[in-house]
Amino acid sequence: MNHIALTEIPRVYTAIAEWSACSIYIWNLKKKLKGPPLAALMGGALLLQCVVQQAAGTFPKTLWIFGMLLAIGTMQAYLYAACEMTISSAGYYCVRAFILAEFVASLEWQLYYNAVLSTQITEVWLNILLFVLVFGSVFGGIHFLEKKHIRREIIARKELFFVIATGMTVFFVSNLSYVYANSPFSSQITKEIFNIRTLVDLSGLVILFAYHILRQEMQVKYDLEAMRNILQSQYTQYRKSGESIDMINRKYHDLKHQIAVLRAEEDSGKRLAFLDEMEREIQIYEAQNKTGNTVVDTILTGKSMTCQKHEIELTCVVDGKLLNFIHVMDICTILGNALDNAIEYEIQLTEKEKRLIHVEVLSKKEFLVMRFENYFEGDIEYENNIPATTKAEKEYHGYGIKSIKYTVKKYKGWVTIDAKDNWFILNVIIPLPKE
Repeated sequence: MNHIALTEIPRVYTAIAEWSACSIYIWNLKKKLKGPPLAALMGGALLLQCVVQQAAGTFPKTLWIFGMLLAIGTMQAYLYAACEMTISSAGYYCVRAFILAEFVASLEWQLYYNAVLSTQITEVWLNILLFVLVFGSVFGGIHFLEKKHIRREIIARKELFFVIATGMTVFFVSNLSYVYANSPFSSQITKEIFNIRTLVDLSGLVILFAYHILRQEMQVKYDLEAMRNILQSQYTQYRKSGESIDMINRKYHDLKHQIAVLRAEEDSGKRLAFLDEMEREIQIYEAQNKTGNTVVDTILTGKSMTCQKHEIELTCVVDGKLLNFIHVMDICTILGNALDNAIEYEIQLTEKEKRLIHVEVLSKKEFLVMRFENYFEGDIEYENNIPATTKAEKEYHGYGIKSIKYTVKKYKGWVTIDAKDNWFILNVIIPLPKE
């Protein structure tokens, strides 16, 4: 292999690096396809990437940018076809994958170039050995790092623009020596060109990874703030419900006496029918939940009123005394959010006889078990380990469940979600305190 051939990375290496970088992200993101269809897509994408890169290598220098854009477009199409994501998200991960591929291909070929110059060994086995070692170690390490930080998320336009601008800057600076060798930031010496390209690509890779971690930390802070707002909202709702129920109780007792007087004054059929109807309406306030915990009583009574308003049948088997060790606000968070989610779903059902919610709070062995069931149609789809929303306001999705999980974790408990036989089941399990 001559010296001139060593100065250029083989197109097939670049294609494999680009395909591998995309596959790293696809492996960790939620996929549209599984099994043989996914394998077929991956194989086809690898072949197409190689064809595109080989074709781009035949373009004149005036079409060099077009060739790179064609390769990048193929990467984005591969990501979008394989994963459940928006075009913006595909663009975000495409840029990160492209810079990763540039770094790996550059690093491998730089090491091979230096090895050939040092040892004068040009046999193919050295090339293959370095290819396997570099591609395997770098992509394996990136997979290990990324799997902890990748999740399905909405990429804002300004975030996408920042990533694209960073990727473009890194790419053009790292390849400047190939286009214009006389600039202050380029070189005419092959070894220095390799050093510049590899180090710039590594810097870009680090910058994009750091930015990804930073935006996730900001998202966590945003989530925590949103959950705190929900906690406060649930607690405020509980306080207002308690005050309203106290007032209703007073009104209820007054009405009972008024009804007794009315019955004694006249015994007409019409009056009796009217009074019977009044009594039935009042019964919703009389039949308050008496669970042994005033906080639980207030929440269940408030939610019962909401259910009756929307013709939802709510049944409860609750031992409220079991929750006495849990803070008032935490009870509001768990019960309030779980019932709100169930009510929101049931309201959407057009067949009112299917609007069913059942709540159980009991102890099993040494655990407190809170079970929330509501009638459910279809299959559960998950986003970041949270059931996908049916709401239009998707940006507010998931904070109820997140709040429950966050709260339960404080008591060393856990949350499970399942759907079986047309029932959506949310289980909250917390170890009971030892006496």
